[in-house]
Amino acid sequence: MFVKDIYIRSLEDLQRGAREFLSIIENRKIFAFNGKMGAGKTTFIKAICEELGVEDNVCSPTFAIVNVYLSKQAGEIYHFDFYRLEDESQALDIGIEEYFYSGNYCFMEWAENIPSLLPENCVNVNIIPISQKERKITIQLP
Repeated sequence: MFVKDIYIRSLEDLQRGAREFLSIIENRKIFAFNGKMGAGKTTFIKAICEELGVEDNVCSPTFAIVNVYLSKQAGEIYHFDFYRLEDESQALDIGIEEYFYSGNYCFMEWAENIPSLLPENCVNVNIIPISQKERKITIQLP
């Protein structure tokens, strides 16, 4: 397993962090973003989507479970929020496996709520607040 840390010092540093993230992940497409409530998962996913050319409004799909964004360079990008799931069958009901095997980017928040459904090639991205503005982002490549 390959582990790499990225440090974000401020909101102004987010885009640099997103570019560094994209250079590390190479051709990987499935990501579980882990962190406490308010750690910055959605904010970092938004910065990554901006680097991928998404012009849509990137926001947490807490109630919709999945948002689909369009990128001229990356095609469809799927952003999931599994916080409100009561069990894994709800993820199966939305066709999660089809999203995983679509070949498109899948960015998941609260993926710990669907542990047995995560594919082996899922990249764990842990976001840890260091201070109010600083974050440590640890990328664990399978």
